[in-house]
Amino acid sequence: MPGILVGIDGSAHSQLALEWAAKEAALRHTSLTVLTVYHGVAGFWGGTLRYAGDEDLVAKGRQAAQAETDKVMAGLGDARPASVTVKAAEGIPAEEILIAGADADLIVLGSRGGGGFSRLLLGSVSANVVEHAQVPVTILPAHHGH
Repeated sequence: MPGILVGIDGSAHSQLALEWAAKEAALRHTSLTVLTVYHGVAGFWGGTLRYAGDEDLVAKGRQAAQAETDKVMAGLGDARPASVTVKAAEGIPAEEILIAGADADLIVLGSRGGGGFSRLLLGSVSANVVEHAQVPVTILPAHHGH
């Protein structure tokens, strides 16, 4: 979907990316999609293995992402994006971000992740997304805004 897609993982780096993406979406008068990815267990033959309880973990990740998004939006005052959608997916983070952002105007990520939400990574993810994205990508450095 057009607009700005931001990938978050609960780390301080991804919170900076979320804040920046929200401000950018407001400036561009466009929509913001916030995506968190539950990193499923990689299968031997590729893809991810599904286990009982994975859906609950994806739902918990979405709830955490929604709470983080609500907090950031509250801090923006009137300078908010036209619309905000929070989504959660299960899979390999870089792949899910590339799929979700295939027709985005911009993908935004933090420079590193790995903290925060259980089993979610954004460190090497940013490099993979930059390498394979067909749309512009912005990577926020760790010190941005500090």
